[in-house]
Amino acid sequence: MPRPATLPLIDWKAVHASGLDYDAWLAAAESPDQRGKLEDQRQALTLEPPVAAFMAALPRPVHVVAIAEDWCGDVVRHVPVLQRLAEAGPQLKVRYISREQHPDVFARFLTLGGEAIPKFIFLSDRFTECGHWGPMPDTCRELIARGKACGDIPAARKKVAARYELDGARREVVAELLRLVDIAVSREP
Repeated sequence: MPRPATLPLIDWKAVHASGLDYDAWLAAAESPDQRGKLEDQRQALTLEPPVAAFMAALPRPVHVVAIAEDWCGDVVRHVPVLQRLAEAGPQLKVRYISREQHPDVFARFLTLGGEAIPKFIFLSDRFTECGHWGPMPDTCRELIARGKACGDIPAARKKVAARYELDGARREVVAELLRLVDIAVSREP
């Protein structure tokens, strides 16, 4: 039996180093309106005490490469969550890149064959890939997949929007991101 194709290795340390920190990324935003929305979302978000305590107690660095561009609605919804986690946990080292900056990286993280952002790639302290997240929480991605399957993507998007309105999706995002942080700091299986 033939071996499956192997993707080229990515120098995650170099990719991470090439990214911008949040403040520089935000300053480079294309749209002042979107910049304002991102900051409003970030400032409005308060982490629950157990989440903040977990992040503050991280025993070693977790590196995150965030593929994000300010024009995207899902970026505006989810980057502030990631940023609040990073603010609560100084060991969470996030760097932001664009799709065009590293197309080889972005091509690995398509969503159902499509280009969707944000994508957050979680790396251990040794820059080993441990998982990825995006562009939305699992339940919302499932709704979109079901919409594609039955040929009614507009109805699926309405259901996703309704979940976002209820703020339930934000709790899901926090929980899913925390799970990936926890994996990245693991020292045993």
